[in-house]
Amino acid sequence: MFTLWLSSASSLLLVGLVGRQLGLRVGLQCVQTVTCSRWGTTSNQGLFQDGDVVIGGLFSLHSQPPATDHNFTQLPQYKPCTGLEHVPLKYMHAMAFAVEEINNSPTLLPGVKLGYHMFDSCGRPPWALQAALSLVGGDSCSCKSTDPPDYFPRYGEGTGERTSDHPVPLIIGGASSVTGQILSRILGPLPISYLSSCPCLSDRWQFPNFFRTIPSDIYQAKAIAQLAIRFKWTWIGAVVANNNYGHMAVKIFQDETQGKGVCLAFVETLQRENIVSDARRAALTIQASTARVILIFTWYTDVRELFLQLAKKNVTDRQFLASEAWSTSDNLLQNLVTSEVASGVLGVAIRSSPIPGFENYLRSLHPIHHPDDEFLKEFWRAEFGCSPGVTPLSSYSLSSLKSKDSLPACSGTESLEGVKHPFTDTSQLRVTYNVYLAVYAAAHALHSLLSCPNRDSPPGSFTCSSPKHIKPIELLQRLNNMNFTAPQGEIFYFQGADIPAKYDLVNWQNTPEGSLKLVLIGRVDGFDLHLNESAIQWSTGSNQVPVSVCSESCPPGTRKANRKGEPLCCFDCIPCAEGEMSNKTGSLHCERCPLEFWSNAEQTACIPRQLDFLSFDETLGITLTTAAVCGVTVTTAVFVVFLCYRQTPMVRANNSELSFLLLVSLKLCFLCSLVFIGRPSVWTCRFQQAAFGISFVLCVSCLQVKTIVVLAAFRSARPGAEALIRWFGPGQQRGSVCLLTCVQVIICAVWLSLSPPVPQRDLGFQGSKVTLECAMASVVGFSLVLGYIGLLACTCLLLAFLARKLPDNFNEAKLITFSMLIFCAVWVAFVPAYISSPGKYVVAVEIFAILASSYGLLLCIFAPKCFIILLRPERNSKKHLMAR
Repeated sequence: MFTLWLSSASSLLLVGLVGRQLGLRVGLQCVQTVTCSRWGTTSNQGLFQDGDVVIGGLFSLHSQPPATDHNFTQLPQYKPCTGLEHVPLKYMHAMAFAVEEINNSPTLLPGVKLGYHMFDSCGRPPWALQAALSLVGGDSCSCKSTDPPDYFPRYGEGTGERTSDHPVPLIIGGASSVTGQILSRILGPLPISYLSSCPCLSDRWQFPNFFRTIPSDIYQAKAIAQLAIRFKWTWIGAVVANNNYGHMAVKIFQDETQGKGVCLAFVETLQRENIVSDARRAALTIQASTARVILIFTWYTDVRELFLQLAKKNVTDRQFLASEAWSTSDNLLQNLVTSEVASGVLGVAIRSSPIPGFENYLRSLHPIHHPDDEFLKEFWRAEFGCSPGVTPLSSYSLSSLKSKDSLPACSGTESLEGVKHPFTDTSQLRVTYNVYLAVYAAAHALHSLLSCPNRDSPPGSFTCSSPKHIKPIELLQRLNNMNFTAPQGEIFYFQGADIPAKYDLVNWQNTPEGSLKLVLIGRVDGFDLHLNESAIQWSTGSNQVPVSVCSESCPPGTRKANRKGEPLCCFDCIPCAEGEMSNKTGSLHCERCPLEFWSNAEQTACIPRQLDFLSFDETLGITLTTAAVCGVTVTTAVFVVFLCYRQTPMVRANNSELSFLLLVSLKLCFLCSLVFIGRPSVWTCRFQQAAFGISFVLCVSCLQVKTIVVLAAFRSARPGAEALIRWFGPGQQRGSVCLLTCVQVIICAVWLSLSPPVPQRDLGFQGSKVTLECAMASVVGFSLVLGYIGLLACTCLLLAFLARKLPDNFNEAKLITFSMLIFCAVWVAFVPAYISSPGKYVVAVEIFAILASSYGLLLCIFAPKCFIILLRPERNSKKHLMAR
């Protein structure tokens, strides 16, 4: 969390070099003269307890370091830090409480008293280093002060403060990742940090002696990414600190959400030195963005300024995701100005755990019982407005003494019992519990090292030490292999430098008073996220999850189409094409349906394609059926007329027997068209083509014989051609028709026996329907049938054309010529139309060709004759027919 202090690697290197210089100073002071002083901390205040083994502690108790330009080659004149922070003060006493518990434990470090030396680092890595060097130095010689009179004595110089004869083997701290890096790189003692969360500290090659009781920031960034994925927030804004802490969080968040449909609408950075202008710029960006969910990874003071800027612009409808750096900040929760902006915050927090007896310990604290605890006195003055006894001269400047003397003396009856204050609040112990665990981890490692024999280890694996001779390398081995159960029942161990990641998920909810309260809504255990969604109160004030998307999810039946030049989360929804479907929300592609299926009207599912054929109950089928029935009716009527007037010259003139046969064949042509309508079956597929082919050959054969008879009759009138007509008598005419028809019968018989048409579903046509048709298994057979009809028709047309100008008044050859022209035109047009027609319309085209050609023959040949027979009977005479 506190990687916020880290600005660059160069600054860390500079601090390291300065630290080495300071270390050299520590080592030389006692060599030069016996009248020397130990390098103290900036504040020279601390909390001390002697023991057989003393561990160090570093806490950022004050927020404002002294305004002194330190020259690290000379001893600086002391000026105190100011701005006591109550929460870090609780951390310090948590360490003292843990040490007291351990010393009272009969099983942990029996016979060994654990002590502590705790210092204030003033919230700055250089002062943390200075305090740590003071812990490392120990007292190797007896020193007396030779400082000028205007210098205040340092720690250990007659102030009543205790000194240690040996350096501390462990330091609980520091309070930032930069401090953790400095302590690990420069100092020998093993640091166990309670607040250094930088992922870089997990590198055992660079920091082999570093441990911490707070998870790496990697896990909280991944947890927030899981929240974004879980609630389908695909369009998120980010406001982060302009340092490693913020940049790392954005990178991990993007890596974790890559390929999950989550995009960052913007990334704004906040710089501590320019926080007002940066916060104003970020607020304008948030106001203008369409993102309704904003991720914030920065320190709570930066968030406070950002919320103030958003409140000025009345931006109250954003859902904020909080990092653990500010998710539990009382300063923000109790700020009524930002309560409307911050309502519904969902954040990751350091896990909380109770410490039994700790609240009673805090409330029992009193300066009378801790006369050397200057921090407690400072807290007492701020809380009760009185001075708790005489302050040692060594701890304050003259100006501060004057101000403190102005306070009245405390009566001694003041007590923290019943006081409602963040210092005594133990409802949610987060970092405090990390400090508590760090002390117990140090105690268990020391217990393993100082216990002889060590029953927890295989024989010969470790050696034991004495409290006065603790080797860091041996203590490091114990920490790496440590596994114990904390007083709260938690199994604790280190995984390298880290502990298993555990977080709380918290929610900021409104109270009736208008302020905000922190509500626990879930937890994070490693990579597993456990969340009670029904307990969340969102920024809208309801239980409805906010929506934050650049484009609404594409509904089923559509697919995403990315917009050019925009993030992947911004897209258009394109309807799926026919025959394709998408049944999921936000589909990237439409899936093509299988051959026997087709998409429904909404393109959301593939349904079986409907079976389609030319039926009698549809409009087209009814029309064609009506036309065929009408043709049969008209043909029958003509047949009846000819039958009634069979003795008249008009009927007898051109072989009435062939005329009747022609009428019968035309009726068969009309009737065979009906076979093509209806559901195809094995027998209908075979019968329809045979009926069609034979009927038309019979019809054309009659016309051809009629034409030959006309030609023969007129040729026989020439001298010497009388015998010609004998070759075309009635018997020969019937035989010719039978012969020509039998050829077609043979073709059809061979075709239908070898490779007949069969019912088959036509899947080639991509539509919602499957055509059930009679598939031509043999195209050759069908071509021969059509070809033979065409041959007869062309021959008949040629003969009729030659006989069209013969001198009779009523020459039937003219009628045959016109009828055959229509017949040939229809069937020539039929071929391309048949090939190009889809589905059932293939059948309709063939029926139309049958009906059109049949009507053409019927009307062209018999309509003029019926007209004369019925309407012009005076012309129905032999004289009139023979006239030239």
